[in-house]
Amino acid sequence: MDDMLFKREWLDCDMLVVMGPTASGKTAFAVRLARRINSLCKTGEISYSGCHIISADSRQVYSGMDIGTGKDIAEYGEIPYHLIDIAQAGEKYDLFRYQKDFQIVYKRLRDENIFPILCGGSGLYIEAVCKGYDLKEVAPDPQLRKELEQKTMEELVSILADLKAKHGTAPHNNTDFDTKKRVIRAIEIELAYDKIPQQEESFKGPEKVHYIALNPDREIRNQRIDRRLEERLQSGMVEEVKALLDKGIKPDDLIYYGLEYKFLTQYLTGEIPYDYMKEHLAIAIHQFAKRQMTWLRGMERRGIKIEWIKV
Repeated sequence: MDDMLFKREWLDCDMLVVMGPTASGKTAFAVRLARRINSLCKTGEISYSGCHIISADSRQVYSGMDIGTGKDIAEYGEIPYHLIDIAQAGEKYDLFRYQKDFQIVYKRLRDENIFPILCGGSGLYIEAVCKGYDLKEVAPDPQLRKELEQKTMEELVSILADLKAKHGTAPHNNTDFDTKKRVIRAIEIELAYDKIPQQEESFKGPEKVHYIALNPDREIRNQRIDRRLEERLQSGMVEEVKALLDKGIKPDDLIYYGLEYKFLTQYLTGEIPYDYMKEHLAIAIHQFAKRQMTWLRGMERRGIKIEWIKV
């Protein structure tokens, strides 16, 4: 990492967070940062034994979903990473499970004197572990889901917003609003809010966090998104989704994951043609990036100090 960019004071915390919209270069930045920290460890300039990266991506947890989620595993090189490929495609991994899994990894790294970098674009996941949200495990309610399925997306979003205002709970991740199932699941959790007892042990995460957000110009970001989508389509993203369907994963379960898996599944099942899929997937990814930026600005409004880095 360029010494003109790296700041030693970034390490005056329990954990660094690298955030940013899709295609902003978060993984590459976090890897360069980890290598810089490792070099300081080797020279004895800092007392840590090394640096690892913890993923904060709601879809990279699934194995077999590599190209569409942009795991870019090769980019990590020698840097150890965590919370990638920890669930099976087709599962409904959620925020509650992520918080528990993060806590296990974070504690182990701190016990081993390893400095952690949390890197990802799932803002809600980041806030849940950095701010210690009190989350509760909620079982599926088939009857409620059946009733909510009859409502429009606009009605569902409105219901969710009213429930969160009533309970004073954390805002929902608007980046998930491209599938009804995700919003219905969020409503399901909110409706169970008053019925589930308080957890005996509260979440224990980092006490002091430094937040870094990459902020590419919108035009550059859009160019990167378009170029990356083309590269992923050429490198086998369609075949990846087909392989998941061939394994017996239900189309609705893949559509649940949104974006690439939603549009490619609709294409492969004959619901939409290829050109339509490609055009509207690109639009959806651009909209997703905008919502990510909106979430980051919302974090600032909620009192989180972010250091923005122009890319």
